Amino acid sequence: PSEHLNVVPTALTARITELALEIPEESTAEIFERYSEEPWRQLTALMMVAVRDSIELEGTLTIYQHPAQVDSDLQLLASTASACGCHLVVEQHIRPLRHKLQIFGFHLATLDVRQNSEFHDQAIAQLLHAAGIPDGANYAQWEESRRVAFLSAELESARPFLHDTAHVGEQADLVLRAYRVVAAHRRQYGSAGIGALIVSMTRQVSDLLGVYVLAREAGLMNLSAEGLWCPLEVVPLFETMDDLDRAPHIMEDYLAMTVVVRSIARRHAEKSPATPSVPASQQIMLGYSDSNKDCGILAAQWALHRAETRLTATAQKHGLHFTYFHGRGGTISRGAGPTHWFMASLPHGSMSGGFRMTEQGETIAQKYANLANATYNLELLLAGAAITTARHKHLPAPHQDHDLTEILGQLAQASTQAYQEFLRKPGFIEFYRQVTPIDALENARIGSRPARRTGKKGHSIADLRAIPWVFSWTQARFYLPGWFGVGSALESLAQQQPDDFAALKKALHHTPFVAYLFTNVETNLHSANRSIMEAYASLVTDPDLRKTFMDLIVAEFERTTTQLASLFDGGMETRRPRMIKTLTIRDEPLAVLHQQQVSLLREWRNHLAQEDSTSAESLLPKLLLSINAIASGLRTTG
Repeated sequence: PSEHLNVVPTALTARITELALEIPEESTAEIFERYSEEPWRQLTALMMVAVRDSIELEGTLTIYQHPAQVDSDLQLLASTASACGCHLVVEQHIRPLRHKLQIFGFHLATLDVRQNSEFHDQAIAQLLHAAGIPDGANYAQWEESRRVAFLSAELESARPFLHDTAHVGEQADLVLRAYRVVAAHRRQYGSAGIGALIVSMTRQVSDLLGVYVLAREAGLMNLSAEGLWCPLEVVPLFETMDDLDRAPHIMEDYLAMTVVVRSIARRHAEKSPATPSVPASQQIMLGYSDSNKDCGILAAQWALHRAETRLTATAQKHGLHFTYFHGRGGTISRGAGPTHWFMASLPHGSMSGGFRMTEQGETIAQKYANLANATYNLELLLAGAAITTARHKHLPAPHQDHDLTEILGQLAQASTQAYQEFLRKPGFIEFYRQVTPIDALENARIGSRPARRTGKKGHSIADLRAIPWVFSWTQARFYLPGWFGVGSALESLAQQQPDDFAALKKALHHTPFVAYLFTNVETNLHSANRSIMEAYASLVTDPDLRKTFMDLIVAEFERTTTQLASLFDGGMETRRPRMIKTLTIRDEPLAVLHQQQVSLLREWRNHLAQEDSTSAESLLPKLLLSINAIASGLRTTG
């Protein structure tokens, strides 16, 4: 619009003058000369220069330090342009840009800060020792009641333990340095782009309260008239089966802490000032990997479902919404499965409008590598979240003809027993390390983290991360973590409690969780391949060891196949022919790749046994290439 054809609002002129004073004169002179009669273009050009200068200054924003400042100028452009009749320009150009700005801000995605509770314990112990707290160096060994009492008392005070230049130990320095970077960012740019403080392996309330003390030490806490509060959400991550079982009790105790309640209320007031009647939210992350590695797929999925059900009741009791962050992996064994089916299987009432989940590894490329796939998967995710939230909020819980809680609990217990007995059988570690390419995977430079939690090679399953655990069984086509123990549990139920087995069979048709669980187990089972399993078993040098464990695996494989066919009233061949066709088409070329990998593994291990490191090292690239090739063919890693 031209100033000769339209009345130029005073607000527009004032903003042009204000913005021009903050931009170098050489830039503004050209803009005013070029658009001398077009004030709307003058403002737009000045905004572009302001943004460009910020980018060239490597993020040291001068004029626009917050997205709201840009949005304010865009709003001014939109309102004044609309007053001149330029509605199409506003709808096609300004409004979409404002939407992007409101969604992505200057940061595109938020960054969570995540650390293990044990690492935090070491950091706090170093901090307390340096501050002269009696027995502070042994903080990690304190009784939980003592830890909670000490941390609660400390959070009544705003003073830190030490000066911010003090160096007290490796773990403490790393945590505090990270928190101070976050604090500095918040002081300059606000909280945009900064997510939550996530505590991996949360096992007790002190694991969460300790983060508040560390945040206080780094200047990351705010002080109000009522006391300290944390502007960033402290999020527990419950991972193992035991931790999931304890999660509701931990959250009950956590929400009884004054500093926690104050922090949740203050964050909610800042985030939703216009809707105070909407319940505040607390995020909880649920781990799908370690729970499965710990007790098998059936028990893990039931533990997660049960924990989420009980946690939702805890949230309702406290007048909160729990936003669940589902740490799902890329394979069924680590929580993957069709997203819309997964959402439908969630406990009733658990979806309150907020939903987070992880997408990892090859899953990202498969779902989002091109625009069509990305659009489809994002629409599927949005539609699933919307319809599940609507059902949970506005419809009563589905009626159950039979209470499945006891049945699923018994199945979980029986499958865990079978799964853990297999893992604890003498000789298992030796068998596992020979029958799968886990030793090669430990040499692979893939993934975001080392294969083991300590970063050291060893023969401990407990120290092995869930990804290489699943990856190794997948490469050898056992898919064992995704089905082992299920057959024993179903067989026991069918033989000892046939009425309960019939009730479970009936529940498949009207209980999404049950259908989702056993359909995923069936998919894993049929992705396994008996002949390829036997080929990898030939790598086990001790024939007695090989026979002992392969007999157990084959027996459980057959048992699970039989019991699932009985549960579903038919095999997968008749009910899911498209899935069977997909598996069949890929099996022939994959068989060649598997045979090549078996040969490479045998040759590579022979070189290592003969201490011929040069030959072993030269063969390793071929071996790792075979791992990548099989993973690409299977479209899954760990």
